[in-house]
Amino acid sequence: MNRSIHTADRLYFRIGDYLAGALTGGITALAVRMLVGPQWDMVLAMLVGMAAGMSVHLILLLVLVPLFGDFEVMMPGALIGMYGGMLFGMRDSMQQAYVSLGLACAVGVLWGVLVVSAVRWLDHQLKGEVFVLPEDSSSSEER
Repeated sequence: MNRSIHTADRLYFRIGDYLAGALTGGITALAVRMLVGPQWDMVLAMLVGMAAGMSVHLILLLVLVPLFGDFEVMMPGALIGMYGGMLFGMRDSMQQAYVSLGLACAVGVLWGVLVVSAVRWLDHQLKGEVFVLPEDSSSSEER
């Protein structure tokens, strides 16, 4: 019974990581679209997009960290917000008339999922396979 609860918790956190990344990417794309105009200077659009993405990340951080954990929300969210905001700002300064709002948000969601996948893969490469000891064996080792 305890093992199935542990597996369900891992699945909850894994799904939550991807949902948090998708939410961060989608809202970042929406915020950048609302702020950046079609004829903006590209450098200014990238800076405003980066600031918007970081602001979205910080606001979502307050809500998502208690649910899914620090590392799992902070690392991917910072990359999604900062780099996504810059990329979306650059795109919207050049092609806002050609990309619909729905497509822009869908690209943001996709960006969020890709960044979470990359961060999870890198984390796995650095840590390797982590084995969790059952509660019984950890208490006997402490004695």
